[in-house]
Order: sequence, then structure tokens, then C-alpha cells
Amino acid sequence: MYARDKVAQDLSMRVTEIAPGRASLRMTVGDTMVNGHDIAHGGYVFLLADSAFAYACNTHDSVTVAASADIVFVAPARAGDVLEATAVERTRYGRSGIYDVTVRRVPDGAVIAEFRGGGRSRDQRVLDDPAPTRD
Repeated sequence: MYARDKVAQDLSMRVTEIAPGRASLRMTVGDTMVNGHDIAHGGYVFLLADSAFAYACNTHDSVTVAASADIVFVAPARAGDVLEATAVERTRYGRSGIYDVTVRRVPDGAVIAEFRGGGRSRDQRVLDDPAPTRD
């Protein structure tokens, strides 16, 4: 999945943990990721959390996409901060699942945001998912 994840690659996200129903990704807040208040733009924090969510819900080898997502910003992050988003599966039922993601600053562990995502599986295996084609 990471080989085709151009967003994660472009933002230099690193997968730090993958296990059934779990995933952690790290990203450094770059100078171009801060807003007019000199703090990390919430969209980048959301994107990191959403990416960890995506990796966690695809660990069961069934292509799973987001059906819902919500985030609460707890504390600001700044340029140069290393953030780690850890996604944990809370429940799976039928083709749906719920995942909680905590975004923390490394190394002090300060909570930056809490995210909850709902996923919906498709009738397709992740390992069979073909790479996108280009015209």
C-alpha cells in the first residue's frame, strides 16, 4: 500500500508499526505545513491521522475506505515537531469498523489530536489491488 501512497511519500511519512488492526505513522511538521498562527495546519494533522487509520483498517487484507472521520485538536504542533499517529481498531462488524487514532508529539508524548474513523470494506483484497494506471 505504501508503494502506491504518493501522499505519504511526498510528506515523508514513515510507517513505524503495522499489526492486525493497528498502525503507526510518523511525520515531521515542515515549514510549509504551518498556518498564519505559526502552528501546524489542522489539515496536515488530520491527514497524518487519516493515513494511520487507512493503514490500520487495511491490515485485514480487505480494501477498506473511510466512511466517516472526526478529529478533536487538543494542542498545537509547530514546524520541526515530529508527530506520530497511532491507530487502533475498536471493533469490526460486517464490512464496517471503527478506529481510534491518537496523534502525539515525539518524544515527549504530548497529545496533539484525537481522531475517530469509520471504515467500510469492499469486496477486494488489498494484496490484489492493482497499481493505478496512467493515461
